[in-house]
Amino acid sequence: MRTPAFVPLASTATVKSLDASEVEALGYDMVLGNTFHLFIQPGAELIERMGGLHEFMGWRRPIITDSGGFQVFSMGHGSVADEIKRRRGDRESRILSIDEEGVRFRSYVDGAERFMGPETSMEVQAALGSDVALAFDECTPFHSGRDYTARSTERTHRWLDRCLSWSRANAPEGQLLFGIVQGGVYEDLRRASAERVATSGVDGVAVGGSLGREKDEMREVVAWSLEPVPDAAPRHLLGIGDVDDLLAGVAMGVDTFDCATPTRLARHGTALVAEPERRWRLDLHKSAWAESREPIAADCPCPACREHTRGYLHYLSRAGELTAARLITLHNLTFMAALMRGTRESIVAGRFDEYSREVLAGGSPY
Repeated sequence: MRTPAFVPLASTATVKSLDASEVEALGYDMVLGNTFHLFIQPGAELIERMGGLHEFMGWRRPIITDSGGFQVFSMGHGSVADEIKRRRGDRESRILSIDEEGVRFRSYVDGAERFMGPETSMEVQAALGSDVALAFDECTPFHSGRDYTARSTERTHRWLDRCLSWSRANAPEGQLLFGIVQGGVYEDLRRASAERVATSGVDGVAVGGSLGREKDEMREVVAWSLEPVPDAAPRHLLGIGDVDDLLAGVAMGVDTFDCATPTRLARHGTALVAEPERRWRLDLHKSAWAESREPIAADCPCPACREHTRGYLHYLSRAGELTAARLITLHNLTFMAALMRGTRESIVAGRFDEYSREVLAGGSPY
């Protein structure tokens, strides 16, 4: 696949509102399937009987599957923002235990008790037939403290050993395994974890876990997590998708990124635009756009911009029409594909720093 690249989420065997062929036509080489959600429903066994995840969803390019560790974190803490802001609600009751064997939890579908450990995660990913599997890990909460973070990170390393052992004996031919660097916001733990993962025999390294409260802290944590990793190793950054963070990650040597941001924003009526002062976001739900005849972006080739106005998209969004989510998703993924294509071309041309400055100043990625 072409790198650096953004990887759209196909969490439940679909990039929400789009057909696989449309995602491919936008220029994407890989999507990410969600091990945890597909384990819950429809079940990895069914997908395996249907020919594997590629055949099941009609996507015949590379697929990476996450480990399920972040979804366990989400069940206990909500989103990263929820956990940082201590918005916990009643989520604690969903996680029954986290111990050496793995995690026991209640299914969000029917409340039944379920278990996922390193071997479970590997079995599910093998049944799905993904091209890249991620090792099972614990996504350590931001507020967990140093002692717990250290113990959790060591357990993640022991889980990695179990994932490697299972994978070597049982994984489908050609399935790669990436280990995940943890360690919270502690420099020594991050560096030690990166060294441990990079020397374990994995095929690539992913950076996960809590990366801090602010962007500057996040980038510092990512740098700690990458510096010990050999240049030749593929590097994946989990859950990062803002324009400025993508460019900063590329500058640090990240090859691939995944994030729900472009598709999630679209479902809430927000389009990506070349306006850093708005954090690259245009909220079409706002009444200011009710009578606007402008497209989202005049130079964007997507159907939402070629055929429709901000006023129409505002109406669809406010009315809760599915067409709004679909059109804005097409736009947002077109924006991200253009950004990453420009990034790759600028690297080849030896002008990435200049390209990055242009985009951060509001330059169009198209």
